Amino acid sequence: MHVASNPHAIRDQEEGRSAPAAIAPARLTPTQIKVMRCVHSGLLNKQIAYELGMAEATVKVHMTALMRKLNVRNRTQVAIIASTLGWLPEPSGRPMARAAD
Repeated sequence: MHVASNPHAIRDQEEGRSAPAAIAPARLTPTQIKVMRCVHSGLLNKQIAYELGMAEATVKVHMTALMRKLNVRNRTQVAIIASTLGWLPEPSGRPMARAAD
């Protein structure tokens, strides 16, 4: 996964400055967080649009903003970061699919 690194991160941390963007969580809007949770759940843009009651083009705008803020290149990396930072999907009222025994 490509996450931009800050060559001055160690010095910044030693001097008490804020953590680099790769470590500090990005400031996301509530809608971007909802979109990110849907991506983490494996939904396509069309499915996310239906789930959140918005146009598919609006989902694409939020995805672009998410990828830019998280400094990643694709939706898989968005899902990985969501999992890494603990931004997992909220439990829904829908039953989860079970694996066959």
